[in-house]
Amino acid sequence: MRRFVLGLIAFLALEVLLVVADIAAPPDLSRGVRSSPVVLDHRGAWLRALPVEDGRWRLRADLQRTDPAFLRRLLAIEDSRFFRHWGVDPLAVLRAAGSAVLRGRIVSGASTLSMQTARLLEPHPRTLGGKVVEMVRAVQIEARYSKPEILALYLTLAPYGGNLEGVRAASLSYFGHEPETLTLGEQALLIALPQSPEARRPDRRPDAARAARGLVLRRMVKAGLASEAAVVEAGDDPLPGRAPFPALAWHAAGQLARSAPVRQATVTSTLDAALQARLEPLAAAYAREQGPEATAAIIVVEIKGRAVRGLVGSGGLDRAGGWIDMTRALRSPGSALKPFVYAFAFDDGVAAPDTEIQDVATRFGDYQPENFDRTFRGKVTAGEALSHSLNVPAVAMMERIGPAAFLARLQSAGVRLERPQARVRAPGLALALGGEGVSLRDLAVLYAALGDGGVAKPLAFTETEARRRSGSRGARLVRAKAARQVLDILREAPPPQGRIPTALTLGGPGMAYKTGTSYGFRDAVAAGVVGGYVIIVWTGRADGGARGGLTGREAALPMLFDAADVLAAPRAAPPSITPRSAPAALATLRWSERGPNLIFPPDGAAVQVEAFGPSARGLVLAATGDDLHWYVEGRPVPTDPVSGRTVWRPAAAGFYELMVVDRDGREARAKVRIRG
Repeated sequence: MRRFVLGLIAFLALEVLLVVADIAAPPDLSRGVRSSPVVLDHRGAWLRALPVEDGRWRLRADLQRTDPAFLRRLLAIEDSRFFRHWGVDPLAVLRAAGSAVLRGRIVSGASTLSMQTARLLEPHPRTLGGKVVEMVRAVQIEARYSKPEILALYLTLAPYGGNLEGVRAASLSYFGHEPETLTLGEQALLIALPQSPEARRPDRRPDAARAARGLVLRRMVKAGLASEAAVVEAGDDPLPGRAPFPALAWHAAGQLARSAPVRQATVTSTLDAALQARLEPLAAAYAREQGPEATAAIIVVEIKGRAVRGLVGSGGLDRAGGWIDMTRALRSPGSALKPFVYAFAFDDGVAAPDTEIQDVATRFGDYQPENFDRTFRGKVTAGEALSHSLNVPAVAMMERIGPAAFLARLQSAGVRLERPQARVRAPGLALALGGEGVSLRDLAVLYAALGDGGVAKPLAFTETEARRRSGSRGARLVRAKAARQVLDILREAPPPQGRIPTALTLGGPGMAYKTGTSYGFRDAVAAGVVGGYVIIVWTGRADGGARGGLTGREAALPMLFDAADVLAAPRAAPPSITPRSAPAALATLRWSERGPNLIFPPDGAAVQVEAFGPSARGLVLAATGDDLHWYVEGRPVPTDPVSGRTVWRPAAAGFYELMVVDRDGREARAKVRIRG
């Protein structure tokens, strides 16, 4: 009995000693905590990841998204008793010791996956003392983590050559896909690489990589993990090279990755990778066209849920200031805030779209605004004043609603306006013309409110946020009627030069849009609401430098239309705000006897289409005349039997000659350019 008690005391003392030692010298698990956060688009496509220390790509493994056949073969080859030992496998230790005695050298290290994980967490020389430390650390790790967690930790830290760590990084870089499904040859290579990652790199030492893969394949056959025929076929697979990781949405994805929780392996964003891949070259092209110092930015927001589907922060990282996210920068919006001056006036009952205003030289205290073209129109309606972006009527509206009230209503919607002299001067009437700084993201919040019946909500950059925004009430910016009136006016704005009204294109979106130009032509802005989306575009210099003569209409509006084409939004034709009937004397415009009049496409036009070939939407050809027949490059264009329209579906981009002939043989011609 006494011996039993003494033994129990000794056992308890040993337990206490081990616990104290564990507390005094715990394993350093910090390396396993730090991983490269991966940002995915809303469908799960890769956008961007950030490296960890020393530029290493360490992607956190997810056993639920890793090929189960690979996991079974890895455990069978590397640690067949993984689920039966406590970090150290006594049988493997005895077997390794016996082999060393018999052969006079170390043949097997007896390392379990837990011991290998311990070495990856705390790298040290491979000595006998280091092996003892690994054993102790392996037991400590087993006491802290479950077996699946240890396996996931190993597959996160395992080296695969160069700066690749973890099975996800290796699979993505070498094979171009996630390790959810792996061929037998791919599995064998991923099992072989961590043992000698630099000596077996397939992109630098293909012969060594092929030999190591073949050795693992033979071990699979010996262990009954694969058939001889499958192994022979896998051995003939070509070795992969190494591809760079995708880097779409550099600014937005980088921001999401940096703000992700430490242990979060992936961030599912609201971005759309396919849309992003089309918007980035578009912004880069416009930046190049506008000079070596110019850059550009685009943000696309789906109004429902306020999900940001596309965000281009600059015209490219190779541009001046390309690393700066210009959608977050505070820049002057120019006239892009005028719609909200009118929206507040309509909402407050100060004015209506048909209210007449005098556009004449007017002094408001010590402030005398002028129109951009330095001419005045006299008597105009509020709708005409907004549609043509007249300055004096906008300032008059601002005077009626009050600059302080205007500022407060925007702030209540979560939109911040930065005024240069906010500390010493009260807000003034210049707010109506862009005398403040605002970000493109905040502009998107405001225009999305117009498209959502006057309700403002913050933008959502993750799918979780978007679902929450969809169910939230938001902040009431204006009533739905005022928002609808403003959008109706903005849809009547003249299109950019070289672009035809969208009502004349088959399936074209009806866009409500507004442009803005800041003082000194520093900023060119265009904002549009179309088909359930808001698009904000900007061009300028990242350093805020002046540019000569580039207005919002000339420099930004064409990019807005191109972005809308890329978005391929469904048609959302609004009710017209123009009179439904003309005076009796003008009911019909009688043409002179000069043959057909070709309306669309006009001579010299450049028309953008979203697709080519017989399955495309096509262009509706329009002309006036009797019994018209259309020809493109001398070939007849048939009439659609359903709609009765003549729809031309170009086969490819290029220059074309169109001809329309009436029943008397009179013709009209146009040379046009089709762009994809």
